[in-house]
Amino acid sequence: MNSNGFGRMESEYIRRYHKHEPRETQCSSALVKHIKAPVHLVWSLVRRFDQPQKYKPFVSRCIVQGDLEIGSVREVNVKSGLPATTSTERLELLDDNEHILSIRIVGGDHRLQNYSSVITLHPEIIDGRAGTLVIESFMVDVPDGNTKDETCYFVEALIKCNLKSLADISERLAVQGRIEPIDRI
Repeated sequence: MNSNGFGRMESEYIRRYHKHEPRETQCSSALVKHIKAPVHLVWSLVRRFDQPQKYKPFVSRCIVQGDLEIGSVREVNVKSGLPATTSTERLELLDDNEHILSIRIVGGDHRLQNYSSVITLHPEIIDGRAGTLVIESFMVDVPDGNTKDETCYFVEALIKCNLKSLADISERLAVQGRIEPIDRI
């Protein structure tokens, strides 16, 4: 482990795929999750820009305008309990070969201004079986009245919850022997 708490491969993937350059008024962070399920299964959930509610517990509904391609926009309804009701998000990158999904929030009723995120999946072996290293990074403006630490802590808590849900669902499907892509379920 290096000084930021990441292993050598994790640090290399972050350096390669998660290049956020925050301004003075922004914060940025990267989170890592090891999932005991093969990449193709985890990716079949993550890549569904049109259905984030398949693993994101705070999303109640999602409507995509147009085809699922770079530049597509989705309207996400957020479950009550969060300081938000809707989020308008643009698909920045969807790479099925490299397993990269990037989004940018372009509107909505929330405090996450200029939010962008990148999630990458990388195959790894966990306990002798096919597993997935998931890395999600973000950059966002620090709202007035908040510190960088408070803002990062809030966003990291949401992402950790999403990644835990992604792991739970993926691992349950892997144990059930699901090998076909999840969108057929």
